[in-house]
Amino acid sequence: MQQRLRERVTHLKQEFAKGQERLKQLEDDAVALRQTLLRISGAIQVLEEELAPPAEDEARTAG
Repeated sequence: MQQRLRERVTHLKQEFAKGQERLKQLEDDAVALRQTLLRISGAIQVLEEELAPPAEDEARTAG
């Protein structure tokens, strides 16, 4: 009986360690994804500003 309980504890500890490792991987992935989304958002903003019609002051000085 005690041997079976020890084996179960060992197995659960291994599963716990695997779970912790996977959680860290997911957290690292989330950080990387947030950084990518931030870069994409910045690129979108720059491109939208380039596509926007010129402001009235800019149109008068350019024309």
